[in-house]
Amino acid sequence: MTITSPSLGSPSAVWTDARLLYALEEVVEKELNRHLKVAKDWMPHEYVPWSDGRNFPGIFADGEAWDKEQSKVTEIGRIALVVNLLTEDNLPSYHHEIASLFGRDGAWGTWVHRWTAEEGRHGIVMRDYLLASRAVDPDKLERFRMAHMSEGFESDNRHSMLHSIAYVAFQELATRISHRNTGHQSGDPVCDRMLARIATDENLHMVFYRNLLGAAFDLAPDLTMRAVRDVVVDFRMPGHGIPGFERAAAQMAIGEVYNLRIHHDDVLQPVLRFLKVLDIDGLGPEGRQAQEELGLYMGGLDAEAAKFDERLAARKARMAARAAG
Repeated sequence: MTITSPSLGSPSAVWTDARLLYALEEVVEKELNRHLKVAKDWMPHEYVPWSDGRNFPGIFADGEAWDKEQSKVTEIGRIALVVNLLTEDNLPSYHHEIASLFGRDGAWGTWVHRWTAEEGRHGIVMRDYLLASRAVDPDKLERFRMAHMSEGFESDNRHSMLHSIAYVAFQELATRISHRNTGHQSGDPVCDRMLARIATDENLHMVFYRNLLGAAFDLAPDLTMRAVRDVVVDFRMPGHGIPGFERAAAQMAIGEVYNLRIHHDDVLQPVLRFLKVLDIDGLGPEGRQAQEELGLYMGGLDAEAAKFDERLAARKARMAARAAG
């Protein structure tokens, strides 16, 4: 995708992915150095309740079959943990996509590999926690993993480096919120601490991409505005291919792990507000149109979230009345 860039001062100048990669290299290096200074190394094994673990049936004659009563994790916590872990499991596909888009050389390549290494910890610690604490059926979890990874993952934004940057700026924050809320709803303080640690990483990843997106607005405001509009309007989480995702997503919405209100208030709005996306001026016709469409979409999403809030409140009232009666 290309677009004439008025900021270059030449009517014939166009932005390509290659030119944007080169133009943003210095920003990537700056953000990478900032990230490495503030990111803290941590050990996944330190967050796992190993003493709770025991053998499952298999090669061990004394193996004990899984039963959900063996874990203190709530039902909504169990559902969300499986969705969150299976999302992390497709890391090989994610790495392939960003390495293909961003390259493996220079600051871009260093970031790609560092991000992958940090994300790898998340899948390690979550699976170890789930198995040691017996929070989920291990056989079912493995069948889900095989089905999900066998399908692989292809991003909706793989056609454009700029769309991909815009997407991950929101998606990393969405992942942080999902992990954090899962911890709050899990019923297990150990799980809550583990997911809080993961959420801290995800927030730093969001800051990296959000700042990179801000630099893209400075370079190519019209093109970036169009990318943000496209990403926000068509946004869906990377785990959408998980078996049974729609049902799990509905349960997570009711359980207040991730729903329309959270998506609008805690994911989209913070990034748009920080970058002042809806207040940017000096745009060309296509940029202004994209900005207007983005504003209209956000208004419509807020209205849909309000309707969801009403339905959720009514459901809670019915459940409370049933419990009291």
